[in-house]
Amino acid sequence: MITVHHLNNSRSQRVLWLLEELGLQYEVKRYQRDRKTMLAPPELLAVHPLGKSPVISDGALVLAESGAILEYLVARYGPGRLAPQPGTPAHMRYIYWMHFAEGSAMPPLLMKLVFDRIERAPMPFFAKPIARSIAGKVKAMMVEPNIKRHLDFMENELAQGPWFTGEQFTAADIQMSFPLEAAATRGGLDAGRPRLTQFLSRIHARPAYLRALETGGPYELMR
Repeated sequence: MITVHHLNNSRSQRVLWLLEELGLQYEVKRYQRDRKTMLAPPELLAVHPLGKSPVISDGALVLAESGAILEYLVARYGPGRLAPQPGTPAHMRYIYWMHFAEGSAMPPLLMKLVFDRIERAPMPFFAKPIARSIAGKVKAMMVEPNIKRHLDFMENELAQGPWFTGEQFTAADIQMSFPLEAAATRGGLDAGRPRLTQFLSRIHARPAYLRALETGGPYELMR
């Protein structure tokens, strides 16, 4: 039996969604973030040395990293499903987007989250204008231009089809959901990029996505 060590409001929601798309049986072990720090609880350290989520257990295997987990589950339990045929152009796009999601799209979104919190954080009154000025300049000079560049790139890429590999829905779309939902919440993704907003509407309407949401619980991403 596959066990998903599920942290609320986290990347592990993608793992639940993939399992639902594959129609696999699994069990969920739940963990809650610390309400003040928003960090994972120390109990996750007993599962994996990094103490983060997502992590799955499958027999003797304990595997972390959402991209690695998705690729493992598709290869082990879904041959011929949710991945293009190896050796095809679509498969190369599949590999690219599986890595792009965390390697390129997420870092500037996480930086924006950090600097947004710095701007709102309680601090001595004399430090507030300095901290806010530094945070604002970093966002304006580096973080926000990178987010815009990535969103423009993804918007243009979806001109080739409704999904990131073209006409076929794959695990790469599941992997890409997290940065796009983060961007829609805090990264400036809005109706001005219609292909990306339509992509989000399509994934939110998928029955497996909705079942995973029911299983995983409230999903207030990046709030």
